[in-house]
Amino acid sequence: MDTTTRTELEAAAFRALLAHLDKRSDVQNIDMMNLTGFCRNCLSRWYMEAAQERGLDMTKDAAREAIYGMPYDDWKAKHQTEADAAQKAAFDKAFAENVGAKG
Repeated sequence: MDTTTRTELEAAAFRALLAHLDKRSDVQNIDMMNLTGFCRNCLSRWYMEAAQERGLDMTKDAAREAIYGMPYDDWKAKHQTEADAAQKAAFDKAFAENVGAKG
């Protein structure tokens, strides 16, 4: 497979991922972090870093809007709920394990 085709396929898969996440706004970022180790905010950071590596000036807010499909504060107000004790405990456990693994 040539590089252009590979890049086009990766871009299509990324767009499909964003569309899927848009349809699943009920899935909270903390749940994604607890299960997968990444969330929408991670995607936006990676997007911003990729832009900056290519010399593009992209802010955190612009990157988040590209991933969330709207300003982040609007998405939070519309979809984000307060994390419950179990979600927070799972996050703390996962974070402690990740820090320990790097240690």
